[in-house]
Amino acid sequence: MTIHKEGYTSISLCILFIFILNAVIQFFYPNTNWLHWAAYTFSAFLFLIIIQFFRSPGITTVRNDLHVICPADGKVVVIEETEEHEFLKDKTIQLSIFMSPINVHVNRYPIDGIVQYFKYHPGKFLVAWHPKSSTENERTTVVVKNKNGVSILFRQIAGAMARRIVCYAKVGNEAKQGSQFGFIKFGSRVDVFLPLGTEINVKLGQAVKGGVTVLAKLNQ
Repeated sequence: MTIHKEGYTSISLCILFIFILNAVIQFFYPNTNWLHWAAYTFSAFLFLIIIQFFRSPGITTVRNDLHVICPADGKVVVIEETEEHEFLKDKTIQLSIFMSPINVHVNRYPIDGIVQYFKYHPGKFLVAWHPKSSTENERTTVVVKNKNGVSILFRQIAGAMARRIVCYAKVGNEAKQGSQFGFIKFGSRVDVFLPLGTEINVKLGQAVKGGVTVLAKLNQ
């Protein structure tokens, strides 16, 4: 199993915590076998949870200029027409993907192009499926413009558990469809804003895979 680089510190802290916990129990309760086994079981469970959260499995993206590839593993929770006010300032189709703590939390570019806009927004930590999480939670906004002049906006949104968003995108960078642009820790959401008239290929409640599932097809 490949571990994402964003997990190295968290895994190291987890190992340190497990070592201290078990050392303290061994020192103060040397003859309490049930407590030792309880600590061992809890330690193993905690370690496996942290390891699985930061896993980064290899994927193969079939790149296509007209396809919008899913930026994250999870479930489609929103498909609706809405007004995007931050950058596009136009009516768009919003698709939202909710990532639970058991999903892979690597985020991937949905299209090829050039990063046209990036901004980090501090904010609240409402649950990721809350209607206002898209505009009030801590988040990043990234816009990529493809070679045909179509701009796709997407947001990483922190949830009630996700307290750290990592985004590698910078204005002027080349975006390669399916390659990593960020990571969100411990449950979150990604919104994608598409031009009206885009052909949507997914349904509400559908499970999707980052870098693999085709969310939509652009008309240019």
